[in-house]
Amino acid sequence: MTHSISVVIPNRNGAATIGKCLAAALASRHDNFEVIVVDDGSEDESVEVIRRFPCRLIRLAQHGGAAKARNTGAQHSRGDVLFFTDSDCLLQSDSLAIASQTLARAGPQSVVGGTYTPLPHDHRFFSIFQSAFIHYCETKRPQHPDYLATHALVIPTQMFRQSEGFREEFLPILEDVEFSHRLRRLGYRLVMNPALQVQHIFNFSLARSLANAAFKASYWTLYSIRNGDLLSDSGTASVGLKLNGAVFFLGLLLLVLFFATGNALFLSALAVAVAFNLYGNRGLLRAFYEADGLSFALGATAYYLLLYPLAVGAGASVGVMKYLGDFFYKPGWRL
Repeated sequence: MTHSISVVIPNRNGAATIGKCLAAALASRHDNFEVIVVDDGSEDESVEVIRRFPCRLIRLAQHGGAAKARNTGAQHSRGDVLFFTDSDCLLQSDSLAIASQTLARAGPQSVVGGTYTPLPHDHRFFSIFQSAFIHYCETKRPQHPDYLATHALVIPTQMFRQSEGFREEFLPILEDVEFSHRLRRLGYRLVMNPALQVQHIFNFSLARSLANAAFKASYWTLYSIRNGDLLSDSGTASVGLKLNGAVFFLGLLLLVLFFATGNALFLSALAVAVAFNLYGNRGLLRAFYEADGLSFALGATAYYLLLYPLAVGAGASVGVMKYLGDFFYKPGWRL
């Protein structure tokens, strides 16, 4: 069965990437599809770029967030299937065909998700780290995904409308996680196909990588506490990442105790903890190697073990404080 697909792309100040995104989407090898871009009150040249392409443009008068933009695009869609992606993602030529085939095989009451390519569009170290990390985390349990991300989310249009779509009064991110959890509670099946991939444009520097980690960790923590699944293995909020953070801060404590007392047992305990962490994250470390070879894997492993946990830990601490003190929390963001 070949589905008619509506590709829905929210855009907010994405002039630097939306052109590449649309060129890739429109080059799809699929017989029946449309591309809908919902511009979320952009203040850059996004609209001018979008108008150069044969797609449907819907403009929101005011910035309403990605969830509202996606819902608006779905409301104006003509396809029997929705394919959600982002304005900094590049569909592969076969992405829509794979999406249609996977949805047909999955059967009724199913929603299909994909992931990033292991290598991003920009071959910067921190961009490769992020793309390989997300690809691994989202595909390590393809039979039982905890959520499906909106960089490649495929759902029958009627099902989406019946589910009432993404929650617009929610956290600034993670509306796809909440949506996935809600769909599963309603009895729908989540299906991850690792072959369904889009290529992300990160352009990550060290500062952007750390800022992204802290930002996402803060809202992941807030959502997870409220959802009662703080310790669950949920995609990029994986058990491995949590183990890595715990070992990092335990290691700092053990080093302080060693220097304070001179007792070598603390160093022995540190060595055991590090070995346990390496074993627990062996799949991710192997994914770094498979993504870009040995030299990258060594650098990515050092970054993941020695610096990345600082940003994740800082973000998680902010999330805990938001939960305890309702900092920046709105009543409409009920979980």
